[in-house]
Amino acid sequence: MIPLMTGEEALRRLFAALTEQTFQVELGVADPPLMDYLTDLLVRFARSEALTGFRDAEGRRLEQVVDMLQEAEHRQAKPRRELHRHIGDYTLFWTGVFPEALPRLQAPDRKDHLISYEQHGRKSYLIASRFEEQPFEDEAPILRRLSEEYDLCREGLNRVRQEWDRLPSEELARYSNDEADDESLDEAA
Repeated sequence: MIPLMTGEEALRRLFAALTEQTFQVELGVADPPLMDYLTDLLVRFARSEALTGFRDAEGRRLEQVVDMLQEAEHRQAKPRRELHRHIGDYTLFWTGVFPEALPRLQAPDRKDHLISYEQHGRKSYLIASRFEEQPFEDEAPILRRLSEEYDLCREGLNRVRQEWDRLPSEELARYSNDEADDESLDEAA
């Protein structure tokens, strides 16, 4: 009997294959921990609520990088590290996977209008990478690499997106038995 996969497991396999193909074959980057991290990022952000998973002290969703940065300054230790990691992931996701959304995310009426997602993404990954004690010691080098190679990772994720856009819709449907997964990805586009 063939074991059934959940939508998330199938989606992870799809993103892992696309990420591995893009980074290892096209870009010549053979770094399995980095590929795993980027695959996890794509799977996590396939659900739109993960994009705005952090809240401020009053319980409001943090939907703009400026707000996330301000909130990070008020946090200590692990919560600060997690928020900086999220800022890195958030900016890398939008600049790499959905760059066409940046004019809306950074529209003149938004706080993010005058900031650089790339600059704050790099800096946030670097800050998060400085937490090297347990339980962060394994992830710290990956976050440092994301900071140092932000442009390469952004370009790689953009190519991953191009590859998944080339897949026929029937093929994409195989990777999710949860309509919410598909809707979240479609909403972002």
